[in-house]
Amino acid sequence: MFAKQLTVFIENRAGRLSEVLSVLKESGVNILSLSLADTTEFGLLRLIVDDAAKGKERLTEKGFSSLLSDVSIIQITHKVGSLQELLKAIDANGVNIEYMYGLSIESEQAYVVLKASDINKLMEILEANNIRTLSNQDLSEI
Repeated sequence: MFAKQLTVFIENRAGRLSEVLSVLKESGVNILSLSLADTTEFGLLRLIVDDAAKGKERLTEKGFSSLLSDVSIIQITHKVGSLQELLKAIDANGVNIEYMYGLSIESEQAYVVLKASDINKLMEILEANNIRTLSNQDLSEI
């Protein structure tokens, strides 16, 4: 079974990601997972949302370049080695993995991994807004 992924091409400049997410928010489209890869000039935002067609339509109306593509969302056990076992089976059949990213939907909480240009400033902002962050120690206890 396939799922639809929404991919958005955005300029690599401050505020542009927020503009995309604002369009989705105003449209009532919920983000379940995302991945952002960048180059010096543009970013490639990949999203799993609850209504990909609606998200694409609204983004197009607002002037964003986007596309829908088929992806597989695969459930694996949350234990050491389970991802590698899946990849081993895929590799044995000659299929190349173009990219992958995590998706967590069975919890009340959502987590994102952020890499910022100024990590210290980012931490100040998060602390000032009482936003919880996870350390490697926290992750090892989950």
